[in-house]
Amino acid sequence: MARESPDWVRLQKALSVEAERGFTDLVGNYYRFSEFICLSFGKTPGNLNSIQQRQWHTFATDFALYPQMSFSERQHLVAETRRFLQQLQQGLEVEDNYVPQAKIPRTKPLVEKQASVFSQGRVKAEVDLPLKDFAAVGIKKSQYLARLGLYKVRDLLYYYPRDHIDYARQVKISNLVVGETVTIMGTVKRCSCFTSPRNKKLTIFEILLKDVTGQIKLSRFFAGTRYSNRGWQERFKRQYPVGSVVAASGLVKKNKYGVTLENPELEVLESQADSIDSIKIGRVLPVYPLAEGVPADVVRKAVITALPCASQLKEPLPVVLRQQYGLVKLTEAIANIHFPADSDILTHARRRLVFDEFFYLQLGFLQRRQQQQQTESSAVLAPTGKLIEQFYQVLPFELTKAQKRVISDIFQDLASDTPMNRLVQGD
Repeated sequence: MARESPDWVRLQKALSVEAERGFTDLVGNYYRFSEFICLSFGKTPGNLNSIQQRQWHTFATDFALYPQMSFSERQHLVAETRRFLQQLQQGLEVEDNYVPQAKIPRTKPLVEKQASVFSQGRVKAEVDLPLKDFAAVGIKKSQYLARLGLYKVRDLLYYYPRDHIDYARQVKISNLVVGETVTIMGTVKRCSCFTSPRNKKLTIFEILLKDVTGQIKLSRFFAGTRYSNRGWQERFKRQYPVGSVVAASGLVKKNKYGVTLENPELEVLESQADSIDSIKIGRVLPVYPLAEGVPADVVRKAVITALPCASQLKEPLPVVLRQQYGLVKLTEAIANIHFPADSDILTHARRRLVFDEFFYLQLGFLQRRQQQQQTESSAVLAPTGKLIEQFYQVLPFELTKAQKRVISDIFQDLASDTPMNRLVQGD
């Protein structure tokens, strides 16, 4: 389902008026300025890349805190938002060049019987089960996770990644582009593992991979005296025999020796057609917020074991609402925000979760407004009298229909015991 483009003019106008009025968080007919901007940024436009999406969502979060900000913080945020919107609008108006789709590597499902994540079938654990009692995690790993504030299976499911690295693009060696994160597949032509002659505590592993388009030399570095042991080096080298097929994922870099992958992840395959079993190689890899001493793979593996429990989560949105806005199910969104098959699936998952966040935020705004209407009252004023008629007579012009309509609306507000929240602007 196509997403509507933002109302650029309305957004810029609201930001401009807020700046002109001294960053006071103006009150409109329905929302405060900060609430309007926050809700507007809750609707993510299409055609945004991952960086732009994160910036868009960051502005939404920032404006939720706008009422608590100082004058200088508000001034800076409004200026940054106006600049961001202007640059984004100009970028989206330029037609994107066609880019051929890269091949997606064959990867094995991270969760057995993946469909169980999205059904109400057999579940291995309760979502509120403590992680120390969760057999797939255990006491030792649960201590690591506790440093991140994760104590139950439910906590793992809602511990969203802060970013993703896209290794789910398989390209030929000759098509590598510096700055991209990719997966390549090739045959081992040569490999070696040795201690650096300049640093006895540094071990270097080098492997030369070849495919039908070319070859590439990859290097990995191991710091520590235990890696300098010749026996360890030989055992590690034997994992990658000459002629074997290896999948490698990493960030494409260029050095004085040519193009390579930075600190690549490697996996030996049975053949070119074999599926990749690694939780990193050939996938969209989640990057989680970590604490000192907590390994990233401990979090990733714990999340994988918890994903089947997502089927127990209740779907808060009715089918009609999901269909209206083109949203995936909550269980599907949670599974794919962690380990999506590709970037498109990640986009759909993120869109559903962002929708939920701002849907509840808007409900909170409406609830607060309803409570204010129930508790606050104002004096009822009679908008009639000689002064008003005399004022009309001294005007050197006749009011337009639109002006008369606005004045009539204001009179109705004054005659009500509900406080008036209205911003009138015009020529």
